[in-house]
Amino acid sequence: MLNSVSGEKATFPSVPVTSDEVDLLKDRSLFIRLETIRLISIAKVGHYTSVFSCAEIFAALYYDVMCLKKGEPKWEERDRFLMGKGHAAVGLYPILADWAFFDKSLLDGYTRLGNPLGDHPDMRKVPGVDFSSGSIGHALSGGLGMVLGARFQEQAINVYVLLGDGEMHEGQVWEAALSAAHHKTGNLVAIVDRNGYQLDGKVDDILGIEPLADKWRAFGWQVHEVDGHDVEAVANLLRFLKEDTDRTQPVCIIAQTIKGKGIEYMETEPGWHLGWLAPEDEALAIEEITLKGGAK
Repeated sequence: MLNSVSGEKATFPSVPVTSDEVDLLKDRSLFIRLETIRLISIAKVGHYTSVFSCAEIFAALYYDVMCLKKGEPKWEERDRFLMGKGHAAVGLYPILADWAFFDKSLLDGYTRLGNPLGDHPDMRKVPGVDFSSGSIGHALSGGLGMVLGARFQEQAINVYVLLGDGEMHEGQVWEAALSAAHHKTGNLVAIVDRNGYQLDGKVDDILGIEPLADKWRAFGWQVHEVDGHDVEAVANLLRFLKEDTDRTQPVCIIAQTIKGKGIEYMETEPGWHLGWLAPEDEALAIEEITLKGGAK
């Protein structure tokens, strides 16, 4: 079930996600988690938990909602994706390779000298990356620029921006939010990965951001809340928003998630924001994730 935080009746797209499509999205979410573990084992350090909290969001965007062409990362009519939380790029790269935007063999050299795939995404080096990120707070401004640029060129694209909830501390996010509402950018969707944690601890202990939905609404945005791990609900909400072509308000989706979702001890230990699994722990993690994510 998907719900609007404003208390509106739950809304579904004209063509809801089917059970077979849900199975596919669950499979792709599992793929993202397993590939994240594999690539971090190459780098010997990485952001497991930041990917695990948004794996279903990645899957719904790239395998259900976004308009893309396989093997054509520069296709002008494609939808755009920007990621404020650039440290989750390790979960994005396998998807881009799966879309044949670059050779899958590049994944095997993740973060190695001379390999274009770094801890944060670089649009100059990685085909399929629409925005270089890592310096938190810039992505929403970039997404707004892409929406306005497409408007001038009369391109009917949608732009999706994934933001961390700790990123709400950045003033530039709110400057972009004001501008997006002013310019009536209905094809701009911001997704806040509300997993409750950032590098230094709990987001709201460091600087409280609630009432988050009311703040986005006060800035002129349409706001929805969804269980970010319910891939069916995420996909249905994104489908509904894509169908609403008459909308002039930009949209903020607050996705309630769990940092480290899929590995129990990572879900309860914020220190796993950055880390590495020893081989024996990696094997156990793969087993746990497979058992949880493999169920249809």
